[in-house]
Amino acid sequence: MSGSWNTIESDAGVFTYLLTNLGVRNVQFEELLTLDPSSLAELHPVYGVIFLFKYPTDAPYRATGDKPLDGTFDHSIAENKLFFAAQTIPNACGTQALLSVLLNKTSGSDDEETKIDIGPVLKDFRDFTIDLPPEFRGEALSNSDVIRDTHNSFAKSSPFVDETTRNPNDETEDAFHFIAYTPFNGTLYELDGLQPAPISHGPCTQESFPEKVMEVIQRRIARYGDAEIRFNLLAMTRDLRIRARELGDVELLEREEQKRRDWQFENALRKHNFVGFAGEVLKGVVEYRLKEGGEEGYKSWVGQGKQKMVKRIEERRKGRGGGGEDVEMEG
Repeated sequence: MSGSWNTIESDAGVFTYLLTNLGVRNVQFEELLTLDPSSLAELHPVYGVIFLFKYPTDAPYRATGDKPLDGTFDHSIAENKLFFAAQTIPNACGTQALLSVLLNKTSGSDDEETKIDIGPVLKDFRDFTIDLPPEFRGEALSNSDVIRDTHNSFAKSSPFVDETTRNPNDETEDAFHFIAYTPFNGTLYELDGLQPAPISHGPCTQESFPEKVMEVIQRRIARYGDAEIRFNLLAMTRDLRIRARELGDVELLEREEQKRRDWQFENALRKHNFVGFAGEVLKGVVEYRLKEGGEEGYKSWVGQGKQKMVKRIEERRKGRGGGGEDVEMEG
């Protein structure tokens, strides 16, 4: 399905190279493991954050009176300088959240320190869509072959499941959603393509952004029960190798270079289909077992394997106390 968008993981390596492949320069993502503002401030300059959460299917997404549950809708800013697009197609929210930050940090932004070289592809896209209303911007994004193909190149390879579809009636399948937070013209904005407009969370400078955004995210997390722990927070920041070179920090530079090599390897694994490889290994093992013990030895080996698998399943059930496992966070 050439026009479909596949799900991608909430991963720093995926997002960093997604933007790199779109022509963006000197930008990377860092996963935040704490909501301590100092952990975000250490990454200065920070352009924004991407937040992944379980989409609430059992509670209203807006307050009564068509208001957001936190903050206030700012319809006028979307018609002016701020890039905000409505989400018009499933599975595009990951890349849309990235672009919600990125396309508001171009040469047209007010803060020189946080301007980004977004490259010719995204510059042309922004120039074409910036005067359109949010719903048309969303349609333009959904129909961009270059952006969609780059996004889909980071989806997991699966020969069995069409990742572009999910059963809306399957209550066991949770839905996850990406949104963005970024400071823009002295205000902290929440950019969520499922909302009718950007959400203002009050005055915010580049310096106060870490503290302000963590307060907003903490309030959002507090709306969930204590049992819900499936959240993910990624910071969009300047390439940390630039800082290492500026400071002459050889150790930091080597760590960041190794991180990039690890990301490239992991991204390559995501694209690879291992079914053929696994099939060849299994054929080789079966041939070896038949050669060594004949058909009776092969049957005995299979029986032992079944017994071990049953034992492992029972041990896992006992260890979980009957509870379910966490699922991978994707959007």
